[in-house]
Amino acid sequence: MDTKLLELLVCPVTKGPLEWNAARTELISRSARLAYPVRDGIPVMLENEARTLSDEELEALPPRTPRL
Repeated sequence: MDTKLLELLVCPVTKGPLEWNAARTELISRSARLAYPVRDGIPVMLENEARTLSDEELEALPPRTPRL
């Protein structure tokens, strides 16, 4: 995921930051507890296309890196 694009994108539900999960090709919104798919390099930023994150998945995420 292009870091410049990631800096511009926000969660459509909470307007909060997103994190890239390369292993699952998803953008993660911790505050909304949603994972948005990235298909063919294009983020699908629709709530009804997002997957709900379980408590276990949220706890397994690495600590958030502060934005500069």
